[in-house]
Amino acid sequence: MILAKVEGSLVATKKNEKMRGSKLLVVRPLGVESAQSSAFKPGSSTLVATDTLGAGDGDVVLVVQGSSARLAAENKDAPLDAVVVGIVDTVDLGKNKLIYKAN
Repeated sequence: MILAKVEGSLVATKKNEKMRGSKLLVVRPLGVESAQSSAFKPGSSTLVATDTLGAGDGDVVLVVQGSSARLAAENKDAPLDAVVVGIVDTVDLGKNKLIYKAN
């Protein structure tokens, strides 16, 4: 799974028939430099992920890729490579150090 932040949405009026009705989000993976870090570091690239949960701009989400994405979207035949499978409430790394908390 990938921890990522939703940066926006994507609209594609023409797409594969099996993707009709899918909400698409632009997400940026997040990482932590070290155990002493007090914030996430955004990755240098973005992904387009199908959203099945209703995530919005600024949300931190869990994303799966590959065959797990098709299973998560409950459509093994869809040409999906990334799907949002969770909206994160909190992330706590180590001794009560809160790194992220949703509003």
